[in-house]
Amino acid sequence: MRAVWKGAVTFGLVNVPVKLYSATEDHDVSLHQVHDADGGRIRYQRICEIDGQVVEYKNIDKAYDDGERTVVITDQDLKALPAERSREIEVVEFVPTDQIDPIMFDRSYYLEPDSASSKAYVLLRETLESTDRTAIVRMALRQKTRLAALRVHGKVLMVQTLLWSDEVRQAEFAALDEAVKITAKELELSKQLVDSLVAEFKPDEYVDEYQQELRTLIAAKLEQGDALDTAATFGEQPDETGGEVIDLMEALRRSIASKRGGADASGDESETSGTKASKTTKAGAATKKAKTDKPKPAKAKARKAAS
Repeated sequence: MRAVWKGAVTFGLVNVPVKLYSATEDHDVSLHQVHDADGGRIRYQRICEIDGQVVEYKNIDKAYDDGERTVVITDQDLKALPAERSREIEVVEFVPTDQIDPIMFDRSYYLEPDSASSKAYVLLRETLESTDRTAIVRMALRQKTRLAALRVHGKVLMVQTLLWSDEVRQAEFAALDEAVKITAKELELSKQLVDSLVAEFKPDEYVDEYQQELRTLIAAKLEQGDALDTAATFGEQPDETGGEVIDLMEALRRSIASKRGGADASGDESETSGTKASKTTKAGAATKKAKTDKPKPAKAKARKAAS
């Protein structure tokens, strides 16, 4: 991993030198755009609207337009901002961990000790663990002042940047303002369905189904070219038209029955109430992890772009 920032965590008179690393990475297959007629690669150029010349990235500045005037902001201007020059992760306060709404989380970063001794780093880590607190910090990162949560992840300290309060939209849906009556029987059946799907969350058991299928498609295209038969590659796919559920009770009963291997869930409610169904395969868009490989080299050349 390559450090994206170097500085120090400061709280009180304590200074903890650290390096910052991105904690996540994109696993998506990289695709580029081509012309559908001949397969030629699509290229984008930065064109100046005044002289029509192609402009190199090194010669591009930023600007702000207020509708009447335009002011150019150079890289030197941005580097002169006091916040941009700061190399501190300043602890503002320590808060109960459960007070931070997950909707506020943005990007995650690992902190590595950057000094001969890691004692101050370990002290901060163990203090956060023993008090069950998260540190709210301020820092400058990538030309922005960030609010962030500093917390413990295993043996590592990590920073999760937070959205500012005015960046989080309020959910206002008229449909939720209407009074809706839920019967005791509907609630009980819904709880039974939840019980039938209870499990420990193990994220490494799931894979990105779309990316897995995309890799299969690429490998098949490399092998077969335009003669690819998607039905043979993926099997016949049923139409998933869906639709609004009209009889909620019946839908719940059928869902519970399917999780119980076809047992009759519409019988005596007293017999089914509170009974936990056997553990079933997890449902949803994500699928259990299977070994996946990158597309294999083509045995036959794919269609070349026309010259």
